[in-house]
Amino acid sequence: MPDRTRGPIGQAQEKDILEIADDAGATVVSFRAASISAATDMDELHKRLQRYVEQTRPQRLIVDFTAVRFFSSTMLGLLVDLWKRLGQYGGRLVISGINPQLTRVFRITNLDRIFAFAPDREAALEQLRTGGTG
Repeated sequence: MPDRTRGPIGQAQEKDILEIADDAGATVVSFRAASISAATDMDELHKRLQRYVEQTRPQRLIVDFTAVRFFSSTMLGLLVDLWKRLGQYGGRLVISGINPQLTRVFRITNLDRIFAFAPDREAALEQLRTGGTG
């Protein structure tokens, strides 16, 4: 079971769609909404994740989309930004739990070439532990 320890940036609120937790030596960012679109405050999500990465410099980051069925193209930009920030200091990012429709978006945009994917959180943790790729 994951350690739900969170700092001030990762603290969950009742209406919050973002959870940041530690799990077996990796930081797991989970979205708890089925749809993340223009109605979602993407700027605030982006700022929170940027601050978290800048302050904690996680070596292993999993972005878990298990609960998400749709996201706007802004999410792709957020993910690329996270990937670049982690890459600046040797951190790694794995995307987990993504559904087939969203996987298609990554293929169409050729972003499937830069991101590692795992079917679920456990497989993502294993990839990060062993150094495997998606």
